[in-house]
Amino acid sequence: MKTYFVYILSCSDGSYYTGVTSNLTQRLEDHKHRKHLNSYTARRLPVELVYYCTFSEVIMAIATEKQIKKWSRAKKQALINEEFDLLPNLAKKKFLKK
Repeated sequence: MKTYFVYILSCSDGSYYTGVTSNLTQRLEDHKHRKHLNSYTARRLPVELVYYCTFSEVIMAIATEKQIKKWSRAKKQALINEEFDLLPNLAKKKFLKK
């Protein structure tokens, strides 16, 4: 059975990059060595892996990646720091602000 990874990189400019892959080790090498020169991370090196999770279904991995990409920086930081109890409240704050 194949494994898929959703991962978050911390970039040199303080931003986060979220991606999905079936080979995390190779994908990290690709990011670090600027394999794709026009990619988001190529202009923000060095990058550091700060979070990843695994999936057995590619559809679930892609859905999770898309979901995380929409999250605020604070919500991503809570996930990275394993502060799972904060995640629901961080989602609610977005809708409470006017």
